[in-house]
Amino acid sequence: MTIKRLEQQIQFILEIDKLKQVVRQTYLTDSSRKENSVEHSWHLAMMAMVLSEHANDPDIDIQRVIKMVLVHDIVEIDAGDTFLYDEKHSESKINRERAAADRLFSLLPEDQAGEFRELWDEFENRETKDAKFAYALDRLQPMLHNIITKGKAWQQHGIKKSQVINKNSPMQEGSALLWDYISGLLDEAVEEGYLSE
Repeated sequence: MTIKRLEQQIQFILEIDKLKQVVRQTYLTDSSRKENSVEHSWHLAMMAMVLSEHANDPDIDIQRVIKMVLVHDIVEIDAGDTFLYDEKHSESKINRERAAADRLFSLLPEDQAGEFRELWDEFENRETKDAKFAYALDRLQPMLHNIITKGKAWQQHGIKKSQVINKNSPMQEGSALLWDYISGLLDEAVEEGYLSE
């Protein structure tokens, strides 16, 4: 190991601390404040460990899934968080995030930069069983938070059930069971009046 390699790794570690400043639209389950992207990523990593048995494919690589969910939002340091239901801002999302991935992962030594970019691309492309399950978790978490907070973020943005289903139903490619579970909760949210039809 060279000092140059270590210095690159430390530079990356210090740079990703900025992710703690990226505030998402999802509220904590106690509704006290919005979560930041680091809290979201940590929560997804824990969900991957706890819920892996519910993946459609029993042979997922849980370590790879955990790496993916920890890496996939790092780009928000430069690109910012794009609210899932913001159609206008979503149009430029992929270009903003690719540029961010180019800059941020290039801070690492070449081998690690390549691995992290590969993980990020895999998550974004959603073609592998691991990426599909990671994506399912990424979609499940904010819906759970909205349900627990009685639709706080949904109501603030005027989100309807049809929008939630449209944006989140691809998660069933990674876990049909988790999709069925959350679909039932969405129905209940409509019945309770905190998600409009």
